[in-house]
Order: sequence, then structure tokens, then C-alpha cells
Amino acid sequence: MSDEAILTEDRDGILIITINRPEARNAVNGDVASGMAEALDRLDADDDLRVGIVTGAGGYFSAGMDLKAFVQGQSPYAGDRGFGGIAQRSSRKPLVAAVEGFALAGGFEIALSCDLIVASKEARFGIPEVKRSLVAAAGALLRLPNRIPYHLAMELALTGEPIGAERAYEIGIVNRLADPGSALDAAIELAQQLLKNAPLALIASKEIVQRAVDWSEEEGWAGQGEISGPVFTSEDAREGATAFAEKREPVWQGR
Repeated sequence: MSDEAILTEDRDGILIITINRPEARNAVNGDVASGMAEALDRLDADDDLRVGIVTGAGGYFSAGMDLKAFVQGQSPYAGDRGFGGIAQRSSRKPLVAAVEGFALAGGFEIALSCDLIVASKEARFGIPEVKRSLVAAAGALLRLPNRIPYHLAMELALTGEPIGAERAYEIGIVNRLADPGSALDAAIELAQQLLKNAPLALIASKEIVQRAVDWSEEEGWAGQGEISGPVFTSEDAREGATAFAEKREPVWQGR
């Protein structure tokens, strides 16, 4: 396997992004952060790539920040994309996390930066920072209260104890469970479902859902109209209606 910290693979419209530091349980150092940011820049810019998958090599997702590298002066941040090159600004296109093994601390926060999470039944999720007098400041404390009940978010944040994939599925963190070793295959299957849908509509729908949390009702209607308006007048919208009337599969152009 390559010694690059981030590997990318194009697969029929899907960009598979792999954190490739299995010897360090895919802990995040400067190379991971910059490589992830570059991969997401490419995903955002390439019209032929419509969905991204983030995963880890060697049976791990990520153990979080590489403390040794941090002490040596490496920053696990990459510009405005933030921790791991993803936590503060991910992609404008849909992202699926494919989780095997541990997704802990910053590793969990990378998974939470994705829009959908597929996990092995043996995967574990947690934010143990409080056990080391640290704070899960790469997004978990901001995102979890909007995704799971308050008391469950507090339990994860204050105990620092991890939960299993099945529990994460029960409380709504994980979308789909997979047999051990097959999380990536299941994530690809999910991504292929997304690929059937119109690219402009996917991007707009993701943006509206993400921004809705911060909008008042009035702002929501206005913001939704601003984002969705160009989609309704696009060539793809016309193609979608025409394909439905003609009882055929649509052919999307992304315009």
C-alpha cells in the first residue's frame, strides 16, 4: 500500500477517500489534514464526481488527533476546512463515512462531518477527550445535540465512554449497519443509490438541510427558495419531468 497519508480512488462518480495511516490507527496529523482537504477540493470541483466516501485503512476508521505529531509541531488543521481537513467545512456534495473499528475523538468528529454513516457492527464511536482534560472541539459537541437527544449527547460528552455501532444505529448516529469488513461495500451501495438522483438537487438539498438548523422559519423559506430556485429552472429538472412522462430513466447533465 502507498505511504501517502490520504489515498483516493475514482469509482464511477464516487470518490473514495481513505485515511492511510494504519500503523497509527489512522490518527490525524498534518499530512492527513492537508491530503483530506485536497481530496475534498477535488470532489467539489470535478463535475464527474458526485458523491464522496471517507474511510480508513487497516480495519480502523480513525483514533483522532495524532498527539505525538501535535507535540512535534504538526497541525492537524487545514485552512478553513478545519480539523482533519474536513470538520469545519466538508464538501458541498454528499459524503458517506464507512466506519470499521474505532471512530474515536477526532475520528468520530470526522465521521460526524459526513452526511451519512455506514458502520461495521463491530465499530465503536466515542469522544473520550474529557478523560485527558481535553474538549471535543472539532465538531462533536456542536453537532451531536442537533442529531440525538440532549441527555444522550451529554452522556457521550461527559462520560467519555464509547458506544457500539448497534447503539449508535438505535439513537440515529449511524444510518446503516454492515457485517465486519464490509462497511465500505455497504457505503458504496448507498452512494450508488444517491448517484441515481440529480446532482444539482443533491447539492441543494444538502445545503438546505445543513443550514435549516440556524434559520428562523422566515429565513428558512427565503433561504430555501434562493437555493432551490435555480434547480427548478435547470435542464435537469426538465429532464426529470420528461423522463417521468416517458417512463424512462433520466440522464442527468448537472445543469
